[in-house]
Parts: sequence; C-alpha cells; structure tokens
Amino acid sequence: MTNASPNAQFTEERSADIVVGQNVNAGDARLREVMESITRHLHAAIKETEPTQEEWMKAIQFLTATGHKCDDWRQEFILLSDVLGVSMLVDAINSRRPGGASENTVLGPFHIDGAPEYEMGSNICLDAKGENMVVGGRVLDTDGHPLEDVKIDVWQANDEGFYDVQQKGIQPDFNLRGIFRTGADGAYWFKGVRPKHYSIPADGPVGQLLKALGRHPFRPAHLHFILSKDGYDEVTTHIFDPDDIYINSDAVFGVKESLIADFVRIEDPDMIAKFGFQSAHFWKVEFDFVLARNA
Repeated sequence: MTNASPNAQFTEERSADIVVGQNVNAGDARLREVMESITRHLHAAIKETEPTQEEWMKAIQFLTATGHKCDDWRQEFILLSDVLGVSMLVDAINSRRPGGASENTVLGPFHIDGAPEYEMGSNICLDAKGENMVVGGRVLDTDGHPLEDVKIDVWQANDEGFYDVQQKGIQPDFNLRGIFRTGADGAYWFKGVRPKHYSIPADGPVGQLLKALGRHPFRPAHLHFILSKDGYDEVTTHIFDPDDIYINSDAVFGVKESLIADFVRIEDPDMIAKFGFQSAHFWKVEFDFVLARNA
C-alpha cells in the first residue's frame, strides 16, 4: 500500500481535510466518496456546536445503547433513522417518479410474506372487530389508462392500533392482510376496519430521545399498500386518515399530502345493506393509484 497523503498530523482548522486525506487508498471509490461527505459534515457539525467532553460521551453512550437494543426482531438503528427523517429521505431519493405517479412512503416493520389472495370485495378483517370500512378505487398508468393484473398487497393495524403479528393468539393469523389483483377496468375494492394511530417502539434509547426532544412516538392511522406489475415501478405506500390527531406530526415523517384520503362516514341503510354490514354505519375510502413505467 502506498503512503497516505497528506500528512495526518492534526489541526483543528483542517481536521476534515486531514481525515479524508487518509482515505486515498480506499479500494472502493464510492465508499471513499461517501465517507468524505460524512466526515466533512460531521466535523462541520462538531465545530458548529462545540460539544463538551461530557456531551460527546453521552452521544457515544446513546449510540452504544441503540446497538444493544437491536436483536433479531428489533432494529433500533432503523428506528433512529426513521425518527430523524433519514429513512423517508433515502426512500424519496430512490423512488423519484414522473409527476402524477403515486408516491412512496416507508414500508414499516410489519409486512410479512404469505398473505392470502382474495377475490375482489372480500373482507380482510377475520375477527369482526372494529368499525367497518370499504376501500376502493382504480389503478391507472400515468396516461390515465386502467391497469389490469396489478398485484395489490394490503395490510393494516386493527382498531386498537395493533398488527396481527403483535398479538399472536389474540388476533387471527393474517388478520387485516390480503392480496388482490385488478381486472381489466383497473378497479380494486375490499372490506376492512378503520385503523387507529399507534406508537412506534418507545421503550428504548430512541424513545428516550423523542421524549427529551418533546416529541411523541405516534404514527397517524393508515393502511399499507404494495402495488406491483411487470413493466412498472413497484409502489410501497400508505393511505392516511386526514382526521387522525397525528396526521401533521407523524413520528417517522411518512405522511405526504398526496397520500391523504377522505374517510367518509356512511349511515345510509341501503348502502349498509349493500355491503352486508350489520352496523349502524361504515367508513368509505376512495383512492386511485397511478403507476409509472420502468425507466
């Protein structure tokens, strides 16, 4: 290996230059580029805030605790990325699409493979708990034409804010999950229950950080979707309830204006009977998705 240059003798003024100068022998050019940017921004932040030794040690201890909280089922560093808005920013950069195409948002930790495929109009609520809801719309291309055979993978929390995988033995397996495929008209619809807001895991260092910052750990009520069709960009997204109290303060910054739908309360007995409900009302949500062709 050749000798690194420039000289590694440290000065406060040229701290970032000195550090990145030692990376000239990196075999991966992209790694070198990324580390230079991170190093320069980190050094600039340190110079701007001038932390004390005690403050810097607290930062180290926070990152250590974050790592200790990670296991096979929980990734506290992803949670940290989420609450800093970094997960959404990386997703936005990697899912840029033409105007009018549906926007992405975060996948979330509760998607699972193997959900049952249903006929259009089926009810994905398997335990009959919660306020009835009908969700429907069309899947179109960017020219407004309906798209056939789009796979729609949908999942949601229940009326208490829990996913089935969080309540094994309480909710049925694959409760409030299902896969649908559009016909020639591009239409989709299914029955579920009106979801509720819920808290991200707040019992670890990330939750402590949110509390110290005066922030809450809640996500507004939403439904998850993955829409896929050969030849088109896959869309991972949500539909949000505009009346949720956390709609403007999502802890992980997942809300985008284009993903907010109307949740309309229906009390018409004929409409209730049409969908086979026994309740005094149900919620109707209409939302169209637009897929862009692969670049």
